[in-house]
Amino acid sequence: MISIEDINRMIGENELEKALVHLEERLAYDPQDDGAYYLKGSLFWKQGNWKLAIENYLKATEINPESPARQAYEMVMEIINFSNPDLYNP
Repeated sequence: MISIEDINRMIGENELEKALVHLEERLAYDPQDDGAYYLKGSLFWKQGNWKLAIENYLKATEINPESPARQAYEMVMEIINFSNPDLYNP
């Protein structure tokens, strides 16, 4: 089985389809692999699929509350909830 580090490298090099296949393999072997869910969230974020990114970040933090996915989720939510009141008051 390929390592999390190698999958992370693939994501960094935009080999997203290949990385997703390996992530799915890891999760089939160990459905409690929070690192795989975190990277899966990062992969979907890179693809612009915020919904799936959020779902995977939440799954990772459900398994491991100390996962870096918590910070990634908070960042995504800050971006989604960002508003600039000056845009509404010309």
